Amino acid sequence: MEASEENKVKVYGKEFIGWVKPEVADDSMWEDAKDHSTDSTPLKGSRGSIEEFEEAANGGVQSLALGALDNSFLVNDIGVHVYRNLNRGINGKGICVKYDGGGNASNLTLKKTLLMRAETNIMLMSPANKGKPNATGLKQVDIETGKIVTEWKFEKDGTDITMRDITNDTKGSQLDPSESTFLGLNDKILCQWDMREKKGMVQDIATSGSPVLHWTQGHQFSRGTNFQCFASTGDGSIVVGSLDGKIRLYSKASMRQAKTAFPGLGSPITQVDVTYDGKWVLGTTDTYLILICTLFTDKDGKTKTGFTGRMGNRIPAPRLLKLTPLDSHLAGNDNKFHGGHFSWVTENGKQERHVVATVGKFSVVWDFQQVKNTSHGCYRNQQGLKSCYCYKIVLKDESIVESRFMHDKYAGSDLPEAPLIVATPLKVSSISLSGSGR
Repeated sequence: MEASEENKVKVYGKEFIGWVKPEVADDSMWEDAKDHSTDSTPLKGSRGSIEEFEEAANGGVQSLALGALDNSFLVNDIGVHVYRNLNRGINGKGICVKYDGGGNASNLTLKKTLLMRAETNIMLMSPANKGKPNATGLKQVDIETGKIVTEWKFEKDGTDITMRDITNDTKGSQLDPSESTFLGLNDKILCQWDMREKKGMVQDIATSGSPVLHWTQGHQFSRGTNFQCFASTGDGSIVVGSLDGKIRLYSKASMRQAKTAFPGLGSPITQVDVTYDGKWVLGTTDTYLILICTLFTDKDGKTKTGFTGRMGNRIPAPRLLKLTPLDSHLAGNDNKFHGGHFSWVTENGKQERHVVATVGKFSVVWDFQQVKNTSHGCYRNQQGLKSCYCYKIVLKDESIVESRFMHDKYAGSDLPEAPLIVATPLKVSSISLSGSGR
């Protein structure tokens, strides 16, 4: 397609023309969204402001499942290793829940881990075939007894189906002891699964075939969605990222039709996250992160998010979070961004403070308030979509599996942010972003 004004309107629509012509975008929502609270400390560039402790992780780490209660979990080839949550990070308890009563599960390649039921259960989802992203079911591990209690199958109307991703119903639902439902996604399905069997209690897996999860609600789209990943807000609204770069917002009331669909910028979305209040969405691509403001003013002059209403004209242009050319070179050509996340809050009125993503041996951390500040120095004299290059890098000596901030309640009284946990295949580190007063 020729890059004419007419064709740009065809591709993006009038509402999103600010995404290709940022000079006409409505930036007022970014202005209004600035958090003027005094508890946000901008990141300094000095390496010395970081303090950390680390320990060996018994090798082969595949996934990190952070808890908001007493424990967090590292999953590797052998099993699920239990860590104690502390204000300074996570500390190994020396407890390991081994798969299958001690058998080695080195052939188990984890796609996703999910904590449920007040973090006493962990769901492990693995691809059915190596090299393929989708899974036919998942294992439910009871942390307290150390056993796989159930192996669930994904099935709808008597037909086996596969899932690409799973997530909790809401940002805080893993804290609910009675939680029995979770969300599932594949390239054209968005649905909710229920672990409560109609026939009553699930039988022990040793004496029965895999029980089937009950499909409670959802929608199978006919074509063209190419869903890749998703996340939920504090109230259960859902954001979905796609192969074509589109990011769709669904209200908690309907999985059938997106309230808002943001156009793609050309790169597939590999991970999405959303703030607890649903006002900000973060999409990860191989080479940059995209930060989207979902706020808009409706016809009655009320401010809403794109989850609850159809965003009308002049939608704010997004911000891009990128590495400088030098850091991009140091990260290596083969290394791609993955796992972009906001810091973690589960309470109304609390605001996420940082954004973290991983690329190669780097954990890259942006100050969220700084990125939202329209007068931030990075944005001056920029043409096109504005990009932020102000970040802090935590460097490890091997490729990082995952980087996540602990729950907000683990921010100490003398620190503005909870510790950052960085897992590599061989080690797990707890990192404080500010060394003031220590």
